[in-house]
Amino acid sequence: MSQADASVRRAVVVGEPDVPRVAKEGGIWRIRSLSAARQLLRARDQTTQAGFTAEQIPKGHFRHHPILISDGPLHDEQRRKVGRFFAPEVVSGQYLASMADCADRLLGQAQAAGRVQLDELALHYAVEVTAGVVGLTHAAVPAMSARLVRFFTQPPLDRSRPDLGRTPRQWAQAAWNGLRPIVSFYLADVRPAIRARRRQPGDDVISHLIEQGYSHADILVECVTYGTAGMVTTREFIAMAGWHLLTNPGLADRYQVAGIEERLAILHELIRLEPVVGHLYRRTQTEVSVRDGDQEWTIPAGELVDLCIRQANADPEAVGPDPLAACPDRTLPTGVNATGLSFGDGSHRCPGQPLAMYETDVLLTRLLRLRPRLVSEPTITWDHLIEGYQLRGLELIV
Repeated sequence: MSQADASVRRAVVVGEPDVPRVAKEGGIWRIRSLSAARQLLRARDQTTQAGFTAEQIPKGHFRHHPILISDGPLHDEQRRKVGRFFAPEVVSGQYLASMADCADRLLGQAQAAGRVQLDELALHYAVEVTAGVVGLTHAAVPAMSARLVRFFTQPPLDRSRPDLGRTPRQWAQAAWNGLRPIVSFYLADVRPAIRARRRQPGDDVISHLIEQGYSHADILVECVTYGTAGMVTTREFIAMAGWHLLTNPGLADRYQVAGIEERLAILHELIRLEPVVGHLYRRTQTEVSVRDGDQEWTIPAGELVDLCIRQANADPEAVGPDPLAACPDRTLPTGVNATGLSFGDGSHRCPGQPLAMYETDVLLTRLLRLRPRLVSEPTITWDHLIEGYQLRGLELIV
């Protein structure tokens, strides 16, 4: 059986190649080997963040450079201090009850209506859960969700070009489409939260940032980061994982009777198979050497490197046979994470993995108990900013 025949992956970019495993193509180094990609991500002090338009964000406007795009000791210190909010024991000990309450309330509303779009339900759920961790609790969730979603309405870009391939008109459109929802997000969500936390600090990210001396602009950028990474991308994975479970009765039955560790293993395998962010980008600051098997490449300083996450996560040399099948029991070599590179690796590995996995599990276990019926398959489109999929229109009768 060929890899294509065994594939259950839904998020497929037509024409996106699986080979070569490492090569310079069109001015960008493309790495599709999981081992080589992991080496590049772990090349501390040799590369810097180049994704999410990081290189176009002016550094002089912030007292504290945003955690998503900072590098080096500053980034390490930021991660160390913020990481406590997302540690597995904190998530399982402090947030599970509020996740369950939120899921039960939203699913109760869905039952009363008789049907629901899972992608919309997942958006409001992910926004409410993550907002509680961050401290953004001063606005109605549907309105805040809409503001965050509008931020992603951006024109296409070409990362191989210094101007990202955008015309002046497209840059103006990008600025308008990005700044308008950010200003609304600040006025309606972030500023009220800052004022409240200054009066009465809580155990949340915004209170921590205030304590560390972050300005309003610094806090806004961090909240946008958590809003996009912790809310919007989790929404997509919840919808994708739900789609797989609803169309794979055997896997859904196993999921429903499994304990938490086995359920998380199933979710880890699904996000390995369906990484929300398909490409991560780094800029080499020195020569970097990577190996793949018995071959070695030296990437010069100043090069843009595209880590092709969908291909790396389906690298049979790393994850074994049938890499595009959903096999929660697959045996992985030492050092290969069960989620592949879906949450990155190295110093920029996403600290929110435990939160995303637990909140996905809490919602989907409750949803499946209702025995929902799928009445409308979702459409898949692609977001240019995070190079990820978007599922829309996954409608259920509950």
